[in-house]
Amino acid sequence: MSIKRTTVRLEEGLLENAKREAHRRGVTLTALIESGLRRELANGKNGTRPRIKLPVGHGGQVAPGLDLNSNASILEFLDEGLPLEKLR
Repeated sequence: MSIKRTTVRLEEGLLENAKREAHRRGVTLTALIESGLRRELANGKNGTRPRIKLPVGHGGQVAPGLDLNSNASILEFLDEGLPLEKLR
């Protein structure tokens, strides 16, 4: 593995926070930056997570007896084991 030198411009506050965090962890600033950069690159394009498709209700109707203001009611309804397709 070849190591190259480079110059990176960082906002002053970010640099100071990074130095403190590196010191707290007992690592060099370079090691902290490398670790964060590797993690970002491993996450994919621009560090974004894959999009999750959420179910969307149609028609504006709520199942009978389901109180959307009650977590207990929602959990009880979901525990009935109905597939998402049947809930649409």
